[in-house]
Amino acid sequence: MEDLDAAIRAALPEAAVLTAPPAPVATEWAADLLQRLYGMQGQLKPLTGERDANFLLEPAGGGARCMLKLSHPDEDPLVADFQTQALLHVARTDPALPVQRLLPDRYGAPSVQIEDAEGRTRVARVFSYLEGLPMPQAPRSAAQRSSVARMLARLDRALAGLDHPASARELPWDIQRADRVRPLLVHVADPARRALAEAALDGFEQRTKPKLAGLRRQPIHNDFNLYNLLVDPADPARVSGILDFGDMVHAPLVDDLAVAASYHIDEQGDALATVAQFAADYHAVSPLTDAETLALLDLVRARLSMVVAISGWRAARQPENAPYLMRNNAVSWARLQACADLTPEQVQDAIHAACRTPETTHA
Repeated sequence: MEDLDAAIRAALPEAAVLTAPPAPVATEWAADLLQRLYGMQGQLKPLTGERDANFLLEPAGGGARCMLKLSHPDEDPLVADFQTQALLHVARTDPALPVQRLLPDRYGAPSVQIEDAEGRTRVARVFSYLEGLPMPQAPRSAAQRSSVARMLARLDRALAGLDHPASARELPWDIQRADRVRPLLVHVADPARRALAEAALDGFEQRTKPKLAGLRRQPIHNDFNLYNLLVDPADPARVSGILDFGDMVHAPLVDDLAVAASYHIDEQGDALATVAQFAADYHAVSPLTDAETLALLDLVRARLSMVVAISGWRAARQPENAPYLMRNNAVSWARLQACADLTPEQVQDAIHAACRTPETTHA
């Protein structure tokens, strides 16, 4: 096991933060921090999170709820600042987008570096709390998929122009480096499933990775999955909240579409039509290039392979957190299988048809 871990660290050094043990803080300590830095008091409730320590605050005497987030001590404070600057940038470029707002401390700062009770450096921030129904608890519909695609296109347009030194960091969830997860597939016991993921990574590495440098690039959300979206309980087709900017990276713009589309593939129906319509809805707000539509399938399959590879590896190392880490695993395998026989050209043609634009000559 130690030799395997060493091989994985060599292939995927940026994944170290994913294997770091949780770094919780006591609720009483967090409450004292809120009082000292923000002048806030009330009932504090711990929330779940992959890396950060999060708390929901119900203010004393009523008022809007908010969330305290303390970054993991193993994460570079510059990474948290990237997320902070992204939210501030979005608030300026598209104020109507339903993202969290940063609540400043007593001195007007949007974030504060602090030392926790163990002397570990962390970044503290307080966010507005977005109300809504988590998308996994809402019924699926074509109208909802359209809302997701269009909202993502708006967000990508809002993020364009953002520049930050942390945007170029290496990130485990970056599709540009999808082939690096190959060593993790050793944790997939089923040979047929392992071959399915290997084939997806082969297609990405041979056809699409060499062309990534020629695609449009900018900071992207990079994790537009159902668990990071809220909907209006009275209208589940309408996206009412966008959460978690923790996996942002500077990457090909179409990668953001690929990430989101991978979570909306109809694993029991017409995967081609679902992906094509999702891309067409995105295109209606933020037009795609021919090179991007041709790359989309390989990027979607690469993302799904990353989900099953990374989640399986992390669950093997953190069995106590396995249910949370593996929540998308089974459906990701089904989606990977559903689009296994498609070709990039088929997907591109279907996107053009969904957009009602002429077909192009495949590059």
